Amino acid sequence: MSSPDIAGILDSSKELDRLRKEQEDVLIEINKMHKKLISYKLRMVLSPEVVEKAGDSSLSKLKMLYIQAKELSESEVSISSQLLGQLDALMPSGTQGQHRRRIEGSEQKKKRVKADSEVPRLSPSRRSHLESLASLKGEQVAARITQENSGKDEWFVVKVIHFDKETREFEVLDEDPGEDEESTLQRKYKLPMSHIIPFPKRSDLSNIPDFPSGRHVLAVYPETTALYKATVYQTRKRKIDDYVVQFEDDEEDGSLPKRLVPFHRVVALPDGCRQ
Repeated sequence: MSSPDIAGILDSSKELDRLRKEQEDVLIEINKMHKKLISYKLRMVLSPEVVEKAGDSSLSKLKMLYIQAKELSESEVSISSQLLGQLDALMPSGTQGQHRRRIEGSEQKKKRVKADSEVPRLSPSRRSHLESLASLKGEQVAARITQENSGKDEWFVVKVIHFDKETREFEVLDEDPGEDEESTLQRKYKLPMSHIIPFPKRSDLSNIPDFPSGRHVLAVYPETTALYKATVYQTRKRKIDDYVVQFEDDEEDGSLPKRLVPFHRVVALPDGCRQ
């Protein structure tokens, strides 16, 4: 084993350590920005114009941090591959053959190695997000079950059966298809992530959004499992208070009635919602 070969391995190892430390620093900054954005959301009610400008600046910084994290992750994969190549070149040929035979002899090991090699390509925050979606199993969520080319969006309360991390698809169950359906059987759907909105958790008041008066939202219509576009009529005093909303196209006697909706059945209106 020559000195230049050893020096090359040491240089690659040092570069790998540097990249990982830099990734940890970037992740810390990303977590700080997440907390700051949550703080902005809570202060939005008091001074929306000032907070909105500050929020825009924070979003730009957060985007740059994610780009940096992605580049560092890709560099780590590249340096790791280079280091493996340097080590393979220094190993005796017999050892390499035995190593290959051990891997080729077990299909499950090959799959595990492949999966492990793909892990660095996902940022820690992305992996955490996928884990949080998988944890929704058994919970009720808001789901858009109409097709992309449909004229209107139809949102319903459904139960999550499973979330596939590979395909990024939810399998959900419509537990209440409605009396006017051709079949009264419960229906299952496979939906992309973009068609699912988790409801606020009643057990975690610190992360419950607080929509101010005049904000457009999606809310469950009383005594149904359907969600419709609505406008918050007045700001709540406490996070556990019901929302007072007015649903679009809900006119009675020439005016829109004010209806109470539990806070855990109100979510942000998705961009481009067609109702």
